[in-house]
Amino acid sequence: MVTYNWNCKTVDAYVEEGGNDDVVYNVHWIVTGTTTEGGKEYSATNIGTQVLNIDDITNFIPFDQLTNDEVVAWTQATMGAEQVAAIETNIANAINLEINPVSITLTIGEPVPPVE
Repeated sequence: MVTYNWNCKTVDAYVEEGGNDDVVYNVHWIVTGTTTEGGKEYSATNIGTQVLNIDDITNFIPFDQLTNDEVVAWTQATMGAEQVAAIETNIANAINLEINPVSITLTIGEPVPPVE
């Protein structure tokens, strides 16, 4: 089972917008998936950005009170469940290819590495 960690701690913010200071409008997200198989840990990461809709802020949270969990919730809600699932599936597939490779890089004249 892959465990996903969403890091949405890096953001772009308008200094002032709609009477509020430090209004987050763009999130730089990093999603890391990890799993352990055969006593070995495997991981894969996807990164990207997500622009947030700030046209109608009803419950503004001052920047110094924001948490990663809150920004993750905003980011995932803006992306939608389908895109969140696609990101996590991509990570799971990358981990699976690390565990069960279908392609390797070899160098002519060098020994073939052992299969783990």
